[in-house]
Amino acid sequence: MSEHILFITGSLAEKQVHQVLETMQPEFTYTVHQLGLKVAALMTTDMVIRRLKDTFNADRMILPGRCRGDLHALQQHFELPVARGPEEIKDLPRYFGKAALQTDLSQYSVKIFAEITDAPHLTVAQIIERAHYYHNNGADVIDVGCIPDVDFPHMVEAIRALKQEGFNVSVDSLNDMDLLRGGKAGADYLLSLTSSTLWIADDVESTPILIPEVHGDLSSLTHAVDIMLQKKRAFIVDPILDPIHFGFTESLVRNYQFRQQYPEVEMMLGVGNLTELTHADTVGMNALLMGVCSELNINHILATEVSQHACRAVREADGARRIMHAAKSANALPKHVDDQLMTVHDTRPFPYQTDEIKELARAIKDPSYRIQTSADGIHIFNRDGFHSAQDPFELYPALGVEQDGGHAFYLGVELARAEIAWQLGKRFTQDEALDWGCASAHNETTIDLHTFKPAGTTLNKK
Repeated sequence: MSEHILFITGSLAEKQVHQVLETMQPEFTYTVHQLGLKVAALMTTDMVIRRLKDTFNADRMILPGRCRGDLHALQQHFELPVARGPEEIKDLPRYFGKAALQTDLSQYSVKIFAEITDAPHLTVAQIIERAHYYHNNGADVIDVGCIPDVDFPHMVEAIRALKQEGFNVSVDSLNDMDLLRGGKAGADYLLSLTSSTLWIADDVESTPILIPEVHGDLSSLTHAVDIMLQKKRAFIVDPILDPIHFGFTESLVRNYQFRQQYPEVEMMLGVGNLTELTHADTVGMNALLMGVCSELNINHILATEVSQHACRAVREADGARRIMHAAKSANALPKHVDDQLMTVHDTRPFPYQTDEIKELARAIKDPSYRIQTSADGIHIFNRDGFHSAQDPFELYPALGVEQDGGHAFYLGVELARAEIAWQLGKRFTQDEALDWGCASAHNETTIDLHTFKPAGTTLNKK
């Protein structure tokens, strides 16, 4: 017996919900019930409890995506499961497809080493502060970076303080004595040892990261690997990832060749040589590099946030490793797993065509402005008219808000957002900030529309 689902909506959206569900040809049966209000986005769970008198023998209930309130109270009242659906009606097919996947992003296989590259110039308190920042953005190991020919007298104190705070710590230096001191201070990892400096690993318990004695020379690296395997010591190998135009492709091949020769050895990829040294958005680079790690079973990366354009690199790598792990576990492409890496574009930026928006506009009977976008541009409409443009300045003369500063400000903000969304290919939803995914430090920030909502404005929703 198939599941029966009750869809709650508003009068403006009722017809479209029916159309989308009929197109889906779902395996479940359904009832679409409009709750007696026009705009579904204004719905609350308390309103559903007051107005809904019949659940139509449903096995579960789906509310509009922006319905506010306590779902648990609603479930207890009607004694059936209740969930919020997608924010746009046209996303219902995708909503049910994703629900079946039940993606778990809590798991990952790649550890992120986040390097504090200027540690010698920071106080211990500042190093601790930076470590908490990296940890909060997904780092598993705090890498204390040393600078050639720069004294670091408080390195031991910093490592011990980090360990006392509960961090896993690595020390990154070209100086043998720095690595030895760091290991004896309690560092968990040492970056980096070669075949000629393996003696350091004999004197400390730290796990060494091995690099080639001569850059690009796999034979010197495999020599060190064989020694560590004979000693039955834990270690990690970094064949070195080079920047673009300075050996990048060859270094990818080198990582692949090493993995073919040693399928079980733990490896590291220094992603900073790409993210820092390429002036392009780092989120896509991190996604691609985490894909390389996923395919080659590389379970450690070294990430940095030195350049201003790479200021979200650790957070991006954290999201990318989780998405790649989920896709690999499902034997699937890394598509439709999670949208946090879609920072500039959206997979479906324009859910409605212009003709469909015009059809909705014909049903509007009040003076409140609605704003929507399509592939053609920006559309603003109310009962008095429908106006379209690709430049918001062209719309101003038709809006009649010259004497209403608050309303003009509100519409200006919303139309500016709509223009940015249309230009970039992002989803625009009136009264909501644009979603920049993991690229924004404030991607969960919302505006309380009850504290500032000029008269004559409304939510733009089904």
